[in-house]
Amino acid sequence: MKVLWVRYQLLNHLLLILGVAFLALPLWMVFASSTHDPATIIRDGMQLGLSDQFFETYLGVLTEKKGFTEQVTASMMMINSMILGVGFAVGKIIVSMTAAYAIVYFRFPLGTLLFWIIFTTLLLPLEVRIIPSYKVVADLGMLNSYSGLIIPLIASATGTFYFRQFFRSVPDELLEAAKLDGAGAWKFFIDILLPLSRTMMAALFIIMFVVGWNQYLWPLLMTTDESYSTIVLGIKSVMQTIDGNRLPEYNRGFALAILALIPPVLIVILFQRWFIKGLLESDK
Repeated sequence: MKVLWVRYQLLNHLLLILGVAFLALPLWMVFASSTHDPATIIRDGMQLGLSDQFFETYLGVLTEKKGFTEQVTASMMMINSMILGVGFAVGKIIVSMTAAYAIVYFRFPLGTLLFWIIFTTLLLPLEVRIIPSYKVVADLGMLNSYSGLIIPLIASATGTFYFRQFFRSVPDELLEAAKLDGAGAWKFFIDILLPLSRTMMAALFIIMFVVGWNQYLWPLLMTTDESYSTIVLGIKSVMQTIDGNRLPEYNRGFALAILALIPPVLIVILFQRWFIKGLLESDK
């Protein structure tokens, strides 16, 4: 039995290692190819081995001004993506929490109906409502601004649903005890619900940050000024740049792709424990 158990464990680990290798190999090829010159990539295809141009490529991407206007760097684009990702996540959490709090605790007429109306907006993805959204943002003079990139996207039916389910699981005794202590609606929200919601907030922050960081269509339409370009748009502009006889800078595009992976991966690693706890914890 012990031998069979050991073989079973070895088989499980082998399958896990193969799965990790299968997922990591494309990323490694992108990283390795980013250290080669464009001519090598065009002539020989994607590379598995590293070259000696790592520092030259990545330092150039981070500091040299590129793009159609030759005025933006990868550092600036990463800052724009960070502002969009953090603003997107924080805005969605704030709006979702306050909406769910009103629906669960104020118990106003048609509250349940309004919640389901909010929830049905999940059936309308951004691509469906992109034209009217653009018209509203343009009429408000919010094009080429961080507010135009963030504010129209912060309403979240998904976040409202999760916080509603979480608030409904909070014992009513806490609300009654708060009322006996003279706590108003705002104090109950800040002093009791907010600390209890930390794990849920962390879980939603990870999801929403990654979604905001990876936005492509919305920033593409909302910005014509390259100073507001995100790292995802930067990859496209680099890969499509062909000037005269100059080869497309595939190595820089691959380098931008690797740089674009780093912040979301760090966020997931730093908050992974809270993420799992926020999604799986049932005892409040």
